[in-house]
Amino acid sequence: MLWKWNPFQVEKLRRALGTAAADGAASPASPPFSAATAQMSSNRSPFEVYGGGLAGRDRQSVLGLAGRALEELKTMCSSGEPLWVRSVETGRDILNYDEYVRLFRRDDGPGDRRAGWSVEASRETGLVYLDATKLVYAFMDVNQWKELFPSMISKASTLDVIRTRDDDDGHDGVVQLMFAEVQMLTPMIPTREFYFARYCKKLAAEKWVIVDVSFDKAEADVGTSPLLTCWKNPSGCIIEEQANGHSRVTWMEHTRCRECAVPSMYRAVTASGLAFGARRWVATLQLQCERMVFWVATNVPTRDNSGVSTLAGRRSVLKLAHRMTSSLCRVMGGSRGLAWSRAPRAGAGDVRLTSRTNAGDPGEPQGLIACAVLSTWLPVSPTALLDFLRDESRRPEWDVTLAGRAVQCRVNLTKGKDRCNCVTAYVSSRADGQGGEWVVQDSCTSPCESIVAYAPVDAAVLQPVISGHDSSGVALLPCGFAVVPDGLEARPAVIRSRREDGAAAGSLVTVAFQVLASSSPAAALSPESAETVTSLVSCTLRRVKKALGCQDR
Repeated sequence: MLWKWNPFQVEKLRRALGTAAADGAASPASPPFSAATAQMSSNRSPFEVYGGGLAGRDRQSVLGLAGRALEELKTMCSSGEPLWVRSVETGRDILNYDEYVRLFRRDDGPGDRRAGWSVEASRETGLVYLDATKLVYAFMDVNQWKELFPSMISKASTLDVIRTRDDDDGHDGVVQLMFAEVQMLTPMIPTREFYFARYCKKLAAEKWVIVDVSFDKAEADVGTSPLLTCWKNPSGCIIEEQANGHSRVTWMEHTRCRECAVPSMYRAVTASGLAFGARRWVATLQLQCERMVFWVATNVPTRDNSGVSTLAGRRSVLKLAHRMTSSLCRVMGGSRGLAWSRAPRAGAGDVRLTSRTNAGDPGEPQGLIACAVLSTWLPVSPTALLDFLRDESRRPEWDVTLAGRAVQCRVNLTKGKDRCNCVTAYVSSRADGQGGEWVVQDSCTSPCESIVAYAPVDAAVLQPVISGHDSSGVALLPCGFAVVPDGLEARPAVIRSRREDGAAAGSLVTVAFQVLASSSPAAALSPESAETVTSLVSCTLRRVKKALGCQDR
């Protein structure tokens, strides 16, 4: 069948990757995957890999696969023991894989309990501040879907529509083929690329299901296809309408991935599901839906809305801040398209460098942009680290762009129940006493990750935004931090916040800086520009460690 790996495909896989066969037998001697072939693969668009439309028989196979996936997802979301077993240590559900195989007898993709592949399954339920109909529309529109998960989805596209809606009831019955690249906010962890069919079905008057399942195409180039590294078993969510425009979302994520080298400090967080599991998908969805609700709200208390006098101004500033965070997330991950390389300077730590050109986006400066990123572990809880980065009185201790100058908060807009989810604008006094410089900062936090994005903005440019004018033309190069719990058991030695009781986990922190290296898009990255951006990111992290008293820990 179309969905099984035949011997010819397995042999092509052996020759392309130079690895052992999936059944553990030794592969014949063959040249490894060449750099030229790897470059060709990374440059191919999802549409090129997909290769065009499906024949009629293949379309029917996709529809059949989508129907079976929907039934499996419904069972996976609603079942308890023995299919899911509750962990005594974490209180979370663990998939009983033997029971899963007994129920579904799956064997339609790579990696089923084979050497070199890992299986990840997780389930999470949460309340989302958006009604079911709007959520469904967002999931079926690839651009809106990316907006809902800016820290997780680095790339996404709709490749084909296999079946349109059954009737006039929204997206009921729609099946479309999609591509997505999912990331952690660090270049240390490779992204996961998926080709999958997405099926939307209305189960009841106020109940929908969105199911994703990987598909294969018999004529696809097995040697370079991303299907060889990541595969989605039926995954997705069931969305149930609740009172007051809320939705109850039950998310199930079930993937198979080819094992790859992971730095030791990231092994616990990837194994726990904090990196790519259902818990992070739900937490990110809750965070972004909450942001959308606060964006349209008209009854925000005055104490949570200082420095902006109009609703239009509030929305304009929030839109600018969201664009900052989304931009920062795009340059923090391990996407192959970013072409990361190690910084050549000795003593810079494990700094990764990349560059890109901008010749048409008004939201960024025109020219060559250099970016440096550095990831490390700190013996500080994520809550304590976020509190430190948001404390304006301590900002001069770490912000290298301030040159030691103090700052004052002039704008503060809350965009979530947690008041750490906010947008602030600071003014720093110049040494000559003439005016000030503005720094706009967006802070986002959830149980799975926190992001602090900031950028300097000229006062003459920011004031019209505060007054309610469109902010899409404001050119920014945001810098900032991504903070993730380290996934390890809580330890008393970790520095924690006053808001926390007992021991806490440490933090995996990624620092990113972007600078305009040249105003010419045709320029090449010079050693001087590489040195500048490398120094900025390494110096910032060094100052954070010193301020928190953990530089030698």
